Amino acid sequence: MASFSHAVGASTYRFDSLKDVMAKASPARSGDFLAGVAAQNDGERVAAQMALANIPLKHFLQEALIPYESDEVTRLIIDTHDKQAFTAVSHLTVGGLRDWLLSDAADEQSLRALAPGLTPEMAAAVSKIMRVQDLVLVAQKIRVVTRFRGTMGLRGRLSTRLQPNHPTDEPAGIAASILDGLLYGNGDAMIGINPATDSIASICAMLEMLDAIIQRYEIPTQACVLTHVTTSIEAINRGVPLDLVFQSIAGTEAANASFGISLSLLQEGYEAGLSLNRGTLGQNLMYFETGQGSALSANAYFGVDQQTCETRAYAVARHFKPFLVNTVVGFIGPEYLYNGKQIIRAGLEDHFCGKLLGVPMGCDICYTNHAEADQDDMDTLLTLLGVAGINFIMGIPGSDDIMLNYQTTSFHDALYARQTLGLKPAPEFEQWLAKMGIFTQADGKVRFGNSLPPAFRHALAQLG
Repeated sequence: MASFSHAVGASTYRFDSLKDVMAKASPARSGDFLAGVAAQNDGERVAAQMALANIPLKHFLQEALIPYESDEVTRLIIDTHDKQAFTAVSHLTVGGLRDWLLSDAADEQSLRALAPGLTPEMAAAVSKIMRVQDLVLVAQKIRVVTRFRGTMGLRGRLSTRLQPNHPTDEPAGIAASILDGLLYGNGDAMIGINPATDSIASICAMLEMLDAIIQRYEIPTQACVLTHVTTSIEAINRGVPLDLVFQSIAGTEAANASFGISLSLLQEGYEAGLSLNRGTLGQNLMYFETGQGSALSANAYFGVDQQTCETRAYAVARHFKPFLVNTVVGFIGPEYLYNGKQIIRAGLEDHFCGKLLGVPMGCDICYTNHAEADQDDMDTLLTLLGVAGINFIMGIPGSDDIMLNYQTTSFHDALYARQTLGLKPAPEFEQWLAKMGIFTQADGKVRFGNSLPPAFRHALAQLG
């Protein structure tokens, strides 16, 4: 295990290991202080960042932050590393990688080719020495395109997950939120419900309802009920129409065990989803959610900083060729990301690292009610991620999830981002919106239709 040092002014700071220098190089956040791994002052943080910048990328293949023998995520990272893809940057240091990423040589094609040659630890390391504008600039070069019934991740597109949660899983309440979201052009990434109960009967009923809506109105989207992967497998075994298989994941074997999962169980869920063959354009069908602090909250971080643990989760996601990956950035709470500044930085880091590793990243731009953050902070992160080329965001009535009790982005927020940045929904969904008369296009701009589509007038009447 190597040690590292760097002088700042009259002080020389020493770091005992790669794990130590990575943690202390992280921009300040409450979770790392809670874990006892953060730099004690700005001088130590700058020294760690300078030391980290000088570490060769090859060193990350020699020193595992969590031992290979005791962690299946580490084994996945090492065993699937593409040495041939790595040769393009194998001669560089972390600082050299940053310079290359910012150069014109790092274009969309070269970054796509590089992705399997980078480990999560390399991606996390370079993000720690990048400014906000660096994270935005590099991420917007990268496009990770996936397909199921729609095409996600194309340049010039911004998709949304329509999230019609209800505190009692009331079908009429869920249907009303779905209708509301569709009328604002939301839902091309998916229609995804966080269920209030994990009852298999209730989950199956919601899946049946979502499928009926999608089939009746011929909506080119996909449905998901965010239940445990074992429940999804059971629903599939019962013949229930299920599009996307969901699971929360983390960056260590022990943290995943706290979710009741392993890589082999995820493989089982992936294969079960594939067996249904429900995709019309492709078979990317896994939907994963992550968030900085999950490994720490499970006491399963092994001294690794929370952002690096988060990035390791993207190796798990990447392995299963997901349709969507969502960092629920401010949901775990201020113990991990204390305020708007920390949430904004974390969202940009997650998006950058995920895209760099070839993962189709989205972000739930959110905060809990006891965090030192507000909707202005979310507007800032939304705008920055829109510029950075995020694949999708959330769309929730009024920004306020009445079931999960947290603040996120609304249907109107998605409209703001699309109109301000000149972005469109997924192409298949855009065509459907035009066919339904919800959106019209004139002078290159997308506008609302002047009246409610006849099919939706009937649906609204049925809702009472």
